[in-house]
This record gives sequence, C-alpha cells and structure tokens, in this order.
Amino acid sequence: MPDSSASNDGRWSRWWRLSWTDRARLLGLVVLVPLVDIALRTLGLRRTQSLLGLTHAPAAPAPRTDDVMADAQRIAELANIAGRHGAWQSTCLRQALAVQWWLCRRGLPAQLRIGARRAGNQLDAHAWVELDGVPLAQSRELPPVLYMQGN
Repeated sequence: MPDSSASNDGRWSRWWRLSWTDRARLLGLVVLVPLVDIALRTLGLRRTQSLLGLTHAPAAPAPRTDDVMADAQRIAELANIAGRHGAWQSTCLRQALAVQWWLCRRGLPAQLRIGARRAGNQLDAHAWVELDGVPLAQSRELPPVLYMQGN
C-alpha cells in the first residue's frame, strides 16, 4: 500500500514554497474552476462565456511586457494545478475558461483555443488559452487539425 503521507508531505512542501501571491491565486482558481464546470454543465459553452464576460474584447488592453507574459504563464500553470489537485478535478476546457476570465479581467486579450484531431477511432481534443499568439502553460503537442476560436 503506497504511503500517502509522503505524497502529502510533498504537496505541503510545494505549497509552502509558493509565494503569497501564488497561494492566493491558486486558492482563487480552486474555487473558480468548479464554478466554471457547473456553469458549463448547466449552461453550455457560449452561455458560460457570456456569463463570464468573455464574449467581447477588453475595453483597453493592458500593455504586454515580458513580465505580463510570465505572469499569464504562471496563472495558466496554477489553473492546471488547481484542476489536477483541487477537490474538484477538471478538464482542460474548464481550466482554460478560468484562465481566460482571469486574464481578461486584467485587460489582457486572452483567446480560448480548442483543437481536435482524430486518433484512430478516438477524438483527441484539447483547450488552451493564447495571449499574443503564445499558448499558455502547454507542455504537450497541441492538436492542430480543427480550431474553434472563442472570444
């Protein structure tokens, strides 16, 4: 039987290594991702985007410096952590919508991307957020065949 205390010790040590800002963001995302999931299940994608205010471009886009891009990458990484290790595990679409909402609230023109490709009899799909054409927090190859742009 695996020792769960060892894995919990690792999680806690990683938690304490986070900055205060990242801890606050992670807690916010742990709450936000399940709310996005509930909205998607009850309202569907378009209405969820509308509810989150993602159907229109930000009024005054914030300047995108290297620091802003690094911060956006970090938010996407934290959303991935929240989606994998929070009390409510979620899919990439839920995480991407949470990231898009977070960045758009800061005046950044984050774009939702959804890609899909056929892998034998299976459909392989993935959702992510791009900022200035840069995919945020993506460690694996993105499915390039079909794209649907969300505002």
